[in-house]
Amino acid sequence: MKVQKTRASGRVTLAQVAALAGVATMTASRAISHPDMVSAVLRERVERAVAELGYVPNAAARALASAQSNVIVVLVPSLSNLVFTAVLAGIQDALDAYDYQILIGNTRYSDAEEEKLLATYMQSHPDGILLSGLTHSPKVQHMLDTSQVPVVSMMDLATEPNQLSVGFSQLEAGYTMTRYLIDKGHKRIGFMGAQLDERTLKRAEGYRKAMREAGLFDESLETMVNDPSTLALGAELLGRMLAATPGLDAIFCCNDDLAHGAIYQCQRRGIAVPGQLAICGFNDLPASAWMNPSLTTIATPRYRVGFEAASLLRAMIKGERPAKNRIDLGFTLMARESA
Repeated sequence: MKVQKTRASGRVTLAQVAALAGVATMTASRAISHPDMVSAVLRERVERAVAELGYVPNAAARALASAQSNVIVVLVPSLSNLVFTAVLAGIQDALDAYDYQILIGNTRYSDAEEEKLLATYMQSHPDGILLSGLTHSPKVQHMLDTSQVPVVSMMDLATEPNQLSVGFSQLEAGYTMTRYLIDKGHKRIGFMGAQLDERTLKRAEGYRKAMREAGLFDESLETMVNDPSTLALGAELLGRMLAATPGLDAIFCCNDDLAHGAIYQCQRRGIAVPGQLAICGFNDLPASAWMNPSLTTIATPRYRVGFEAASLLRAMIKGERPAKNRIDLGFTLMARESA
């Protein structure tokens, strides 16, 4: 039997699958969506028709019909950063046993890109949304507010009582690392920042809080650029900081990439770490424990953030009331050789 595709869309329709299988359209739909509700014989006939015709279910139409799409949108600022690959792994593992399709978008730390991705993905009528960070552009916030779709924010902790969030205090983590350096006797502690997303800015705020409390704050000790964070940038910024602020005895890098680059540059210049200059990072990437010297850094629970955020979102989709809207997973200071 030769089946013509629909002229308007070029798609094979469910009615055509049903005709080829010799069953009613409703039966074909049930065999595809709920195979346990039809006999093995009918299910096999429908499956053969689907395979022969190359039928792909219309997810949007199914979502409208059932008020559930089984789609979850996940927006992260980077797909190459190991921080967010770990978050995505946690999300995947939390949802793997359930019939969810995950739409992953890379915002590239851009409000405009986040707006475009969310507007596109909302057309799939997602059951839930996982977002990185707490603050978004007015356009994104309007889409979230009007969608009535459950949203969980990741990697930070919300202050709004009704905002669902899973992560840890970026400010407190920045404060803890700076306090560690102060307690080690360092006084001229620089802060190296890049990308300048909301999480970096909160770490810098924690740094300033600790420095002010100790009477050590000096804004000239900070070097902040909006360039993407790389090892090469860490090496470049180290040279810039040493030239601009003589007497530095420690540097708190806003992430491990910058810290790795700074250490490599110190080795090229013959600067002893930590003898002449202590260097620390943030996130505890896999290489950080194996560098020479090993990197003092803040270990962040990236995988658990993804897993717990996805689990919380799934509970919300099911209509369950969460025990807590704000899940603080904490962080760990990893004191190693570099500081």
